[in-house]
Amino acid sequence: MTDAPASDASVEAHANGLQWRILIGFIAGLGAGLLVYTFAAGAPWVSTIVTYVTGPIGQIFLRLLFMLVLPLLFSALVLGIAEMGEIRALRRVGIATLLYTIIVSGIAVVLSLTIVNVLRPGAGVDRDAAQALLAQGGQAASGIVAASKEAKGGVEAVLGIVPTNVITAMSQNDILAVMFFALFFGIGILLVQSRKTDVLKDAIEGVFQVAMKLINIVIQLAPFAIFCFMFNLAAQFGWDLLFKLAAYVGVVLLALALQTFGVFSLLLAFIAKKSPIAFFRETREASLMAFSTASSNATLPTSLRVAEDELKLPTKVSRFVLTIGATANQNGTAMFEGVTVLFLAQFFGVSLDLGQQIFVMLVCILAGVGTAGVPAGSLPVIALILNGVGVPPEGIGLILGVDRFLDMCRTTLNVIGDLVAATVISAVTKET
Repeated sequence: MTDAPASDASVEAHANGLQWRILIGFIAGLGAGLLVYTFAAGAPWVSTIVTYVTGPIGQIFLRLLFMLVLPLLFSALVLGIAEMGEIRALRRVGIATLLYTIIVSGIAVVLSLTIVNVLRPGAGVDRDAAQALLAQGGQAASGIVAASKEAKGGVEAVLGIVPTNVITAMSQNDILAVMFFALFFGIGILLVQSRKTDVLKDAIEGVFQVAMKLINIVIQLAPFAIFCFMFNLAAQFGWDLLFKLAAYVGVVLLALALQTFGVFSLLLAFIAKKSPIAFFRETREASLMAFSTASSNATLPTSLRVAEDELKLPTKVSRFVLTIGATANQNGTAMFEGVTVLFLAQFFGVSLDLGQQIFVMLVCILAGVGTAGVPAGSLPVIALILNGVGVPPEGIGLILGVDRFLDMCRTTLNVIGDLVAATVISAVTKET
């Protein structure tokens, strides 16, 4: 009996050590990148290092995570549903998750659109500098615009959620389709509940444990990968990352900060009865991982571990809410899309009436549910919205220079928002 506290202390010490190593890697990569940008900007050897050393190291880390995320997502969601024990518990948690997502996403988008309308960052942008940025980002912007035209819309997008072949959906990294199949499969296990399905559930639990074990091994590489991510970012963009389009960046960061430290803190304090300070301290590892990878899907394994080990949430709730939330509860993405659309409309002198802004708001809420949880996943959606309200979609090239930094910030809010949702829903449904 005396071994358990020591074991728990050992696990906590190991997790804290990883957090510090990640933070050191983050600061060291940022510092090294800024030094290189300051003293050797544009040097051929910098491009060589980014292309052949730091770039591939970061990509290998992300590929290892993405390789394991699908089996983890499938097994965690199936188990999260199967462990509810009865349809009534699933209905209670599921309805709470749906209502929470719609309400909080709505608050996020209304907050961001209000800030843009009040501060009007697009009205004060230097047109000459913007044209230069647009020219620099023209090629990438054209690719994003093309991707937005190829994206499914309307009824086709809804039908696409239901896969005709789940293996094909997995091979194409169609997260929503895989999640739908996992939800359906988990409900089937919940309805049957026989000796054979208990064996099946044990097998899926084994898949989950193996995926988590392998991910824990991969996560040990995180400090080195994060060093590479930050080095690449700072060495290529340097101080311009924060100085270009300063008003736009400032408004996005203000909106994200108000949602994170305002709305989320109120939800934690008054609904979940949880200290916001304690919550942010306990979730710092997931926040660092989200900021560095700019991917809520890649951060999912860390979020699941933080929810269980740090927040002490019931696993059946945390697995369900976090796996759903990695794709369907993206407040940061919804806010970023709303701010960007209105900013570009202001810059190009396109006046959006109340009806058009409501349209933008609704699309952003829906996009926050369906946008891929991967780096730059929201850019094609923004191009689609711009085209729908009469703003030149090529204008997205204006924000490409700072998108990587903002992507990291909004992903951090997405991940924190998922953990807040799991905490609130655990408290509201009183699941144990």
